[in-house]
Amino acid sequence: MIGNDYFRDKICLVTGANSGIGYALSEELLKRGATVYLAGRDSKKGADAAAKLSVFKDRVHTIVMDVTKQEQVQRAIEQTAAEAGRLDLLFNNAGILLMALFERATLEEWKVMIDTNLWGVIYGVHTAVPIMLMQGSGHIVNVSSVGGIIPYPMQALYNTTKFAVTGLSESLRFEYAEKGLHFSTVFPGPVATPIYEKRLGKADPLMKVPGDAIPADSAATFILDRVAERKALIIVPEGFHDHLWRKYVSSDPEAEEMLLAHAHNRRLALERGNPAAAAAAPMHR
Repeated sequence: MIGNDYFRDKICLVTGANSGIGYALSEELLKRGATVYLAGRDSKKGADAAAKLSVFKDRVHTIVMDVTKQEQVQRAIEQTAAEAGRLDLLFNNAGILLMALFERATLEEWKVMIDTNLWGVIYGVHTAVPIMLMQGSGHIVNVSSVGGIIPYPMQALYNTTKFAVTGLSESLRFEYAEKGLHFSTVFPGPVATPIYEKRLGKADPLMKVPGDAIPADSAATFILDRVAERKALIIVPEGFHDHLWRKYVSSDPEAEEMLLAHAHNRRLALERGNPAAAAAAPMHR
């Protein structure tokens, strides 16, 4: 398997580790020989996650941490590094999703999204970078989204936070390249996780996992293989949105406009409760 040696005996902290991609990353890291600190804000879910990973014994640790609280993030990362003697990899994975028309979004929803998806990453990076600089090594993996490279309609709040994560990660990748630190940005597309069934972290019966979503464990395997190769940009599933990515990087405004308008027409039809119209949405404005 690619990348086993890269993670063997490494100290890793994963946020949002109680479920979804975070849990799958934690399990796969353990399989590859790492020691993993599973960070999440729900102590019971953290204990349940650790129990499912009990076969890995003393390489599994849990941390109760809310990524929206700077002091909790700082304490968790610093205590991890102090207890383990170092911090090799930080996975800033915790995040929430909101798909809605802009005019229906409240400022409080904006705040919740930014506090979780962006400030949570900033807090993690702000604390981890000095530790890794002192070590002379370290790898930070920030989970963005395909919504952090393609401005999908009807998710302006989510896109704003994820574009910011992309920009932050790429800027820091160059800034610290000669100082022994590595940065990777992960762009999940359809991956079967609870994020699709929640609105701002709370259960929402109207939100569903996409039918073409891949299992979280498959995504984790692919992500870690690319992290081990120190890839900067990691889109998962493999090959997902290759056509959109090509349009994005090749600066083809007309093609991108058509694709995004199509996405808008589909989502607007769904918003209005008309799945048939969504399926027949035209590929134009």
